[in-house]
Amino acid sequence: MSEIITESIEQYRLSENATPRMKFSKVGVVGCGTTGQGITLMIASRGIEVVFLELNQKLIDEAFQEMSEQLDEKINHWGMTQNDKKLILSRIKGTLDYADFAECDLVIDSILSKTREFSKDIRRGVFKQIEDHVSRNTIIATNSTSSVITELSSDLKYKDRCVSLHFSTTAPDAQIVEVVKGLYSSEEVCENIRKFAKLINKIPVPVEESPGLISVRLGVSLISEACSLLMEGVGSMEDIDFVMKKGLGMPLGPFEMADKIGLERVVRWMDDLYNEFGDRKYKPSPIIKKLVRAKHFGRKTCEGFYKYDDLGYKLKDQTQKVVCTHVE
Repeated sequence: MSEIITESIEQYRLSENATPRMKFSKVGVVGCGTTGQGITLMIASRGIEVVFLELNQKLIDEAFQEMSEQLDEKINHWGMTQNDKKLILSRIKGTLDYADFAECDLVIDSILSKTREFSKDIRRGVFKQIEDHVSRNTIIATNSTSSVITELSSDLKYKDRCVSLHFSTTAPDAQIVEVVKGLYSSEEVCENIRKFAKLINKIPVPVEESPGLISVRLGVSLISEACSLLMEGVGSMEDIDFVMKKGLGMPLGPFEMADKIGLERVVRWMDDLYNEFGDRKYKPSPIIKKLVRAKHFGRKTCEGFYKYDDLGYKLKDQTQKVVCTHVE
């Protein structure tokens, strides 16, 4: 009987680095506020490593604390287990150093800024920092609605790698993500970012460059018109929401939608659009501004157009008194 000779299969590799690696196995996020946290959790829950960058350790600790609380809320509603939570958080790392983006396949800018011009300047600097620390093939994206991707990428060495990837909301049931191809964006990069969207269970929608894109421009216009109807006494807040939900099949009425988005965010979007287009339909309603001045931002503060409990559920017969009879 002949002797059986065994050989290790590893010696037949093409190279030491030939071990297969999944595309988008690691993603970076710049800024981990409310939106950044939503993006981070959304990606990590799909089995992908995420590293987020913040300005100081205190903000990193706060981000982890708030993300942990969001996952605890899901556990309390039987949406996941403690083991699921541990796995998700184990895939997330906070950092103060752009160098930790070195192995990322995609880096998403999700910083918060108060004005469009401030946003543009800050984001350009962020894009440059990212490019200085990542590989040539890393895709650089922004979640901004007010900044145009062509503007942000104009100073980079490899402009073709940049796209806009806009999550209008990071709610788990939201299916849409808007993908914007800039003047310099390559088709290969856009195709890869569409694959990434599908990888995290989203439907990519191609959108032409425009401040506000589709979701924001139509969303704030609806909210603004609903405020006008309320001020004119055409209908109550509950009735306006009821008509849009039962009459047009919307999951949320315009006032409920505004509370979910965050009223301070709605005002910021509208200010950006008004400054860009100069159209009064984008000027924030005095009703919304009144609530924002009172720091009644919606679900996150348990008070907005409606009142909510700590878990974000609307309280019955707890409608805010927000009618305003003057126009600014």
